[in-house]
Amino acid sequence: MARNDFKFCHRLRVRYAETDAQGIVFNAHYLTYFDTAIYEYLRALHYDYHTHVRERGQDFHTVKAVVEFHRPCRFDDEIDVGVRVLRLGRSSLTFHLEVLLKDGEDPHASGQVIWVNADQESGTSVKLPGELVERIKRHDGNSSLV
Repeated sequence: MARNDFKFCHRLRVRYAETDAQGIVFNAHYLTYFDTAIYEYLRALHYDYHTHVRERGQDFHTVKAVVEFHRPCRFDDEIDVGVRVLRLGRSSLTFHLEVLLKDGEDPHASGQVIWVNADQESGTSVKLPGELVERIKRHDGNSSLV
């Protein structure tokens, strides 16, 4: 995807502790970057995740996470993590994410994270809240999301 395909990006700076002996970001940290960016995306939608959990008794469970590594990020790099929803299912959200250097166009990493909305008592999947679905469609400008 092109950078301008993302209507939301969250900026981070690579910390020394996130790098390995080769001086590049250790692979597992990309999932932390993805996770952080997804929650900031929800905040940008003005969707209160904590209220979702507390009042509905539901939470999002990560059921799949994939990271593809294209080129390394290094200590002190400023990175943007682009987030967009690729698919809205009945109970699931599929996020597409890319890690780009500040002002860069080529992804250093890309991937997907799939969440399923689940009832916390029974552990079964439940329908996504309509309010969240509408906020995503409005934000991303894509009414064709299924």
